[in-house]
Amino acid sequence: MTSTILSHPALSRTMQDGDMLQADEVVAMLRLHELGWGAKRLSKEFGCARNTVRRYLREGGVAPFKQPVRRTGFDGLDDWLRERFFRHDGNADVIRQELASEHGITIGLRSVELRVRQWRRELKAQKRATVRFETAPGHQMQIDFGDTKVWIGGERARVHLFVATLGYSRRMHARASLRERQADWFEGMEGAFLRFVGFRRKC
Repeated sequence: MTSTILSHPALSRTMQDGDMLQADEVVAMLRLHELGWGAKRLSKEFGCARNTVRRYLREGGVAPFKQPVRRTGFDGLDDWLRERFFRHDGNADVIRQELASEHGITIGLRSVELRVRQWRRELKAQKRATVRFETAPGHQMQIDFGDTKVWIGGERARVHLFVATLGYSRRMHARASLRERQADWFEGMEGAFLRFVGFRRKC
């Protein structure tokens, strides 16, 4: 028994959108292939490239569009970005500078702002939830250590910063050191007492 397939004008037209075929055309292509039509003949019939025909035959129909994954300079740095965002009180420009100095990533300020905006609402909520602890003059001094990386003699070095803040006036005293030992704490407090001329009741 011989099957005769008549060409249909709708199938012979040249595609207007490159090699993209409509779903019904792909179904017809698969049916013709089952009847013995080869890629060359199908390509001519549907007005598309042979590779397009082979792709449809291989995938068995119209494959859903897959959105390509776009790689960015921030890939793998979400935890680092979040930590720096809250450390610097949401200052995107400081984060941009540290991306360049610590990771060698040079990127525009707007790109950094777009990347960190997901945490701005959380930062605002934290600020609203923070209640300043008021103290009387000379009653309390808050002390803590932080760290950052700076250039010293042409080399990157981690520097520890002792920071003392008066509870009433919020005046600050800072001292840099290469370590965070007990001696560095004592030297930091001694410097703060000399700076503020006196002792606090609480530290």
